[in-house]
Amino acid sequence: MPRSDGRPLDALRPVEMLVGFHRPSEGSVLYRAGGTVVLCTASIDDKVPPFLEGKNQGWLTAEYQMHPRANPKRQERDGRGKAPSGRTQEIQRLIGRALRGGVDLQRLGSRTIAIDCDVLEADGGTRTAAVTGGFVALVLALAKIRASVLREPLAAISVGYVEGIGPADASRKEEAVHALDLSYSEDSRARVDLNVVATASGKIIEVQGTAEGAPVERREVDAMVDLALTGIRRLVQFQRDALERAGVDLSSLTLR
Repeated sequence: MPRSDGRPLDALRPVEMLVGFHRPSEGSVLYRAGGTVVLCTASIDDKVPPFLEGKNQGWLTAEYQMHPRANPKRQERDGRGKAPSGRTQEIQRLIGRALRGGVDLQRLGSRTIAIDCDVLEADGGTRTAAVTGGFVALVLALAKIRASVLREPLAAISVGYVEGIGPADASRKEEAVHALDLSYSEDSRARVDLNVVATASGKIIEVQGTAEGAPVERREVDAMVDLALTGIRRLVQFQRDALERAGVDLSSLTLR
């Protein structure tokens, strides 16, 4: 069975980045990957958390939230009469860790950058979209204060080991295949789902994943990471193009 949207196994979903969507914040982007849409904003505060006071370095943190109608059925917001879910806390920690991997916090000075990621529509890959869009918002904020503190561009993508998609062959049993940038329908039946965060040059920041049933061979995981890195290189180019259209030279904010 082919993929539901007809994409090749190594293709990204259509990507759109509407830079400057949220005017009050120092940096913002409305990021779309297929049916997933995330509003990412970056805000700068000229102080640091108490645990960093006097240490002459900055901080970057992130928050993640699902809009009540991000999914087909309305859900209650986190924080309305209940604590943020474990999933929400885990994802926003991932986003913070990922983006801190791209910034030299010592050079940022006594500032805090907060990245807020609000999922407006969800069709799989919301955390990876938040990291990829969050980086664009971060760069726009750094351009406002002319802070050359970036180590290297980064992005994130999902990749899966999925049965029931790919070229049909009636002569043999349907096998699992590696597929890039999973939609929800693919993610929900994947034997393995990896979320990979990496830099433009292929340096790994984080890999999250699990086998949902039987264990898989190491070679399958290695192949999935390799496929993810090809997708990340393409996403970084999309980021560069969007920033260039906004008049931001990414290289001017990168450490030399």
